[in-house]
Amino acid sequence: MERLGTGIGWRPEIADAVERMPGIDWVEVVAENTCPGHLPASLVRLRERGVTVVPHGVSLGLGGADRPDAARLTALAERAEALGAPLVTEHIAYVRAGGALTASPLLEAGHLLPVPRTRDALDVLCENVRIAQDALPVPLAVENIAALLAWPGEEMTEGQFLYELADRTGVRLLIDVANLHTNHVNRGEDPAKALAELPLEAIAYVHVAGGFTRDGVWHDSHAHPVPRPVLDILTDLASRVTPPGVLLERDENFPEPAELERELAAIGAALVAGREAAEVAGAGREAAGLAEADQPDAGRTEAVGTRSAFPGSASPDLAASPHSHARVPASAVTDPARQRLALAQAALLSALVAGTPVPEGFDRVRLGIQARALAAKRADVVAKVAPELPEILGDTYRPAFLAYAHGCPMTGGYRRDALDFVGQLLLAGRPDDPRVRRELRAWWLERSGPAPLSHRPALRLARATRRVLLRR
Repeated sequence: MERLGTGIGWRPEIADAVERMPGIDWVEVVAENTCPGHLPASLVRLRERGVTVVPHGVSLGLGGADRPDAARLTALAERAEALGAPLVTEHIAYVRAGGALTASPLLEAGHLLPVPRTRDALDVLCENVRIAQDALPVPLAVENIAALLAWPGEEMTEGQFLYELADRTGVRLLIDVANLHTNHVNRGEDPAKALAELPLEAIAYVHVAGGFTRDGVWHDSHAHPVPRPVLDILTDLASRVTPPGVLLERDENFPEPAELERELAAIGAALVAGREAAEVAGAGREAAGLAEADQPDAGRTEAVGTRSAFPGSASPDLAASPHSHARVPASAVTDPARQRLALAQAALLSALVAGTPVPEGFDRVRLGIQARALAAKRADVVAKVAPELPEILGDTYRPAFLAYAHGCPMTGGYRRDALDFVGQLLLAGRPDDPRVRRELRAWWLERSGPAPLSHRPALRLARATRRVLLRR
């Protein structure tokens, strides 16, 4: 694996600071926010200086029940080639559910949701990863995600799930130590145990980020300083393996450049502490080995039943796991699994964004917290992609959007969500202020051009709204 070094997430808001920041070997960009033919000048300058740029996808949904969308894979491949990236990364998550597999409306989460750690989910994920690997021009690495809730009936720990995924597909791993901390707080999972179970040699690089506590759970916000427990997990990881790269993620609430540099320095110190701990442990093992060698009758026990060496030797056309009908074509294994997974994921997502009953076995309180977090994120992202709306609506924007989100699931991305939100307001004769309503009407009419045929329900709503508004 290529050595990356010290990195930071490149965002437009801190582009100038990143260019001036000392000791930055590489940056990561959100793949969906870059256009291959129109790269930001800052990224071009960084590349010309020899700084590596890695595209990080957020919308592929490799953990979903459907096979990866060919258009999304093509877009990710184009970005990898345009950036000259040595690899691309995505998440072990699902972001949409419903559709043909469930004969129900397709819903979008607008967020990364956890997959159940079951054999069904693993079989589907392995096939999806192989499809993505075949479509991409560079290696793929996948990231463990943070979770507010746990699936009932899980069959593996996170470490076991990731190990088997890497062993069966040869995929690299992007380990987010902040997400390990999140799952420790929210789900009681031991980060040290997860690290001990991982195939450390499969690590492509490491994410480090901050968060906050609200509603009794830890939220992985990427908008707060990196806390000490996250740095401690990084130290533990560095005591076990030298990661090829470590990257600081910050997506919002950007501090002064000096503060980002201090966070990078703290990350560097955590890595040094890990290496020092490894050296001390190595010296102790060496001393113990010498002492044992001095005992001529000391018995030695060989490890039995150890795991196969990474990377996995499974054929890409076969399901190699003994738990998933080895030597059977993968599609024959995953089609029934996809159906079961699709129904489970659709039921959970519908409960989160459409207010349908909570599926059996889920924590209702946690599910409510997750639902509120999803609605809040929708409001925040729509405010970014359509900044005119908070300006027009003022203090009423957020409560109005949250009321809309409660009964209107997202079905076509955030820009479509912004149009649908305003369309619903206008059809209901709101807001009460005629001046504000006129501004919203002008905004909507200016942006409500033809929609892709793939969004036919939204297209029908847009056309109906347009007819009503043009008559007024």
